[in-house]
Amino acid sequence: MMGNWNYYGSGFGWVIMLAFWVLIIWAIIVFIQWAIRQGGETKSHSALNILEERYAKGEISKEEFEEKKKMLER
Repeated sequence: MMGNWNYYGSGFGWVIMLAFWVLIIWAIIVFIQWAIRQGGETKSHSALNILEERYAKGEISKEEFEEKKKMLER
């Protein structure tokens, strides 16, 4: 009886190991893609958000807002 368990265990062990490594590689790829998206959006959104806040508070005029917004969109 013990021999049967070892036979089945070794037969499916490679499947579990393969699934484990596929999961690890997939997680690394997803993390890298997420980090790239976060880095790209944060800089441009952050500057635009600050500009919009300054305009909303009345710190800058509409002309200044439009001019700076065009500069950021380049």
